[in-house]
Amino acid sequence: MGNNEGLLMVIAAAVLSFMLILSLSLLVTQAMQPRLRLNRRLKDLGLKSGKRDTKASQNLNPRQKRIQEQLQNLELKKRKQGTRSQVRSSMLRAGLEPNVRTYLIGSACLGLFAAVASYVLGMPSYVLVASALVTAYFFPKWFLSTLFNRRQKKFTSHFATGLDVIIRGVRSGLPITECLRIVSREVPDPVGGEFTQLVEGQKIGLTLPELLQRGLERMPTKEYKFFAIVIQIQQETGGNLADTLENLSTVLRERKQMRDKAIALSSEAKSSAAIIGSLPFIVGGGLSAINWEYMSPLATTGLGHTMVYCGLAWMSIGVLVMHKMINFKM
Repeated sequence: MGNNEGLLMVIAAAVLSFMLILSLSLLVTQAMQPRLRLNRRLKDLGLKSGKRDTKASQNLNPRQKRIQEQLQNLELKKRKQGTRSQVRSSMLRAGLEPNVRTYLIGSACLGLFAAVASYVLGMPSYVLVASALVTAYFFPKWFLSTLFNRRQKKFTSHFATGLDVIIRGVRSGLPITECLRIVSREVPDPVGGEFTQLVEGQKIGLTLPELLQRGLERMPTKEYKFFAIVIQIQQETGGNLADTLENLSTVLRERKQMRDKAIALSSEAKSSAAIIGSLPFIVGGGLSAINWEYMSPLATTGLGHTMVYCGLAWMSIGVLVMHKMINFKM
């Protein structure tokens, strides 16, 4: 009996190690996807690895080449950021006051809280240290990322309305600065807040390209990047600004319609995934309440602990796969 139990422990440990490696591989792949997507897009534009595709560049007009150069310069600046600048940029994108000291103090407090909680629960010392480090490093990043994603979605949903205001104003003969002032008053935040920054910055003597560059630090979305580049080029060389912005507004509205359709089609799958993911905990809690002696080996024996860890690892992989299948990023 002891040999069989030891063999089961070894098999369970091997399976758990395999699942952990697989989970880490999936997380690394998930983290690398934005860079791979960016490299693919730069390759399509003829900007892969900082080298221009001469054949593709020859087929573009001077205005398109200038837009490509501006996009490449923005990506190079983003890559040159240090750790302190990245923290500051993350706080700006989340709509918070960029204070690196506050961020570090908050991260340290979270790590200390996680260590104390692990100590109270009687965890080993290596678990205590690991939980403190992981919580201090990942939780603040996740919190800022969540705030930024929420702010970005709200900005994108109202940005098309702001573009329509600018288009109508330009076609009626208003200067671009007056159109920006109207958007800052009429369109809700965060679009109104960003355009207010542009208007207030011009009042203190900053140029529009400088203000747009600062705005990209707070809201580095593809739509806002395109808007900033078009405004800068139009300020330098002129051109039909209304038609260009109208095309961007049309693309934004079509993308929103496609995103809403994808959400509607995947809502049933998301509900099913939530039900399936919660069933083990509901059933386990119910059986523990009805017959604790039947469920107690999972909490009181080493083999039971290993089975619980293996089950949680399998569930984590399943949740990650379902999340990847039913979430669409457009």
